[in-house]
Amino acid sequence: MTEHKVEIRALLPTDERTKFRSGNIELDRFFQRFAGQNQFRHHIGVSYVAIMDEGVVGYVTLSSGEIAVEDLTKTLKKRLPNYPLPILRMARLAIDERYQGLGLGKQLLKTVFHIALQMRDQSGCVGVVVDAKVEAVEFYKRYGFVELELISGELGDRPQPVSLFLPIKSIQQAISL
Repeated sequence: MTEHKVEIRALLPTDERTKFRSGNIELDRFFQRFAGQNQFRHHIGVSYVAIMDEGVVGYVTLSSGEIAVEDLTKTLKKRLPNYPLPILRMARLAIDERYQGLGLGKQLLKTVFHIALQMRDQSGCVGVVVDAKVEAVEFYKRYGFVELELISGELGDRPQPVSLFLPIKSIQQAISL
């Protein structure tokens, strides 16, 4: 798939978000209403936006987090200390409906991987965790994410997200994809 010319950068307060439509009302609502608050007021996450045609065509929201070593598979937790480990959490990733199928999700994911490697070098990071929507699980698994067996609560009428993990050792390989 050909990658299109896109600029990926942190969300700015002046970026137009109201016209963004991914086809998923929850992802759209978050981006339109809460991404700016979370980033500029509360400082609990940063949204990175894909810009094409002078507008936002996709975004991914990141925050730091931790994972308990017992949540990792036996293979993954080998030689890791038994205390909470630093991770990069990918909260949301969405592409505007008009731009889906152009490889923008892959480009945003590469940005996430680069940030995880920077985090590893600057403050520590053992990998990336995403709570993926059921329909997105295969997308993430193509890049090496593995499913975690986490205990979590019910979401009412919404499908339960699938927690996935990509170890930092695999991220360098995934960047070359």
